[in-house]
Amino acid sequence: MSTATAIPSRLKWWHRLDSTGGGLGLDLGLYAVSAAFTAITAATSTLVTHRHWGGLAALGYLTAALLATGQLLVRRRRPDSALAGVSARWLVTGLAWATTALLPLTWQSIQRAAGRTDRAQEEVLVVEDSGRRLLETGTPYLGPDSIAALPPGEQLLGYTPYQPGMALFGLPRALHEAWWTDTRVWFALGTALALILALRLLLRPTPTGPTGDPATLLRAVQAATVLPVCALTLATGGDDLPVLALCLLALAFAATARPGWAGIAVGAAGALKLFAWPVAAVLVIWGLTRRAGLRVAAGAFGLPALALLPTLLVDHGALVENVLRFPLGHGLVASPAQSPFPGYLIAANVPAGRLVAAALLVAAGLAIAVRLARRPPRTARTTSLICGYGLLTAILLMPTTRFGYLLYPIAFLVWALALDPPRIRQPADEEAPRGVHLRT
Repeated sequence: MSTATAIPSRLKWWHRLDSTGGGLGLDLGLYAVSAAFTAITAATSTLVTHRHWGGLAALGYLTAALLATGQLLVRRRRPDSALAGVSARWLVTGLAWATTALLPLTWQSIQRAAGRTDRAQEEVLVVEDSGRRLLETGTPYLGPDSIAALPPGEQLLGYTPYQPGMALFGLPRALHEAWWTDTRVWFALGTALALILALRLLLRPTPTGPTGDPATLLRAVQAATVLPVCALTLATGGDDLPVLALCLLALAFAATARPGWAGIAVGAAGALKLFAWPVAAVLVIWGLTRRAGLRVAAGAFGLPALALLPTLLVDHGALVENVLRFPLGHGLVASPAQSPFPGYLIAANVPAGRLVAAALLVAAGLAIAVRLARRPPRTARTTSLICGYGLLTAILLMPTTRFGYLLYPIAFLVWALALDPPRIRQPADEEAPRGVHLRT
């Protein structure tokens, strides 16, 4: 089955766009627009870490754009040249990620270790402090009384609005201070390992060729690595990238008919951050359609539960304060996550705006739940699309959110195109009768 025939008719427009110049047209557009974005960021951002990233990353994106231009010119003269083929495009993508994410990350980590205090975003400090507390007290969280005792300017950093597993990335810094123990280095390592494993699953060799399509997977990997929102996040903060990569790995397990491992991967992501929990729920429903719901749920909810249990036993009040009260806006200080999306604008400018935004968010959640009940996802591709559209809706409607969270829905929506390996038989998802029943 060819890639074109494997793509539903509603996505053929994307396939035509992505096929322009053998994929090099969209490559060039991605790198050129990203170079402009990073240059603007370097010149206008109010955050020192973002300006520093922009100055370095702009050169990386510009180099990648020049290489893509050269590949297009080569392809016009010699369409069959290896320099314009998929393998060469993979090399340019790897170079782009190295120069726009890994190089700025390493540079900032080295400068921070040398004494620069403006070379890491607040989440880096928070995760490292949580790792130290985990070693010293058995819980990564400060209780409300301890946070209240901090100076007013430090109370925000006293909160750890992550799941307990995130503190593991802060352990290297707690054990030894060096540039390579910077939390971002370990975020990058975890992200790379998860994505490499996902690629191995989806590109598994068979007697007739690779399982998946390398060109489609390249575009999916670009959406999770070299897209500016991803590269910026990894280089300056980084906590979202291993969560995203583990979710994408879970979807790759689902696409290759490994429901148990899909549950374990998304469960590991859920032990790091709440953003993975909706993905886990959708994957469990996918598992139910394959008579594997319990196998998915065991890992998807079991691992986060195991991570929460010790901290719950040590200090349940600290857990509630950090993981529930603060993200919901009931902490001692307000969250700085206030990007001007509709939910925030409604909450800030409309009478009883928080209630209105909350009602819209609940209504959207109910609509998605009805869709899942009536037409549960039977393929990994549809599962990824539902996760992408669902998270996009939630991010736009949440009263407290960040621009950087958009990396989740963007990656899920693009990754979906790679989740129908032509040499692995998938059920006919959209042609399924509407009355399909869920079975465990």
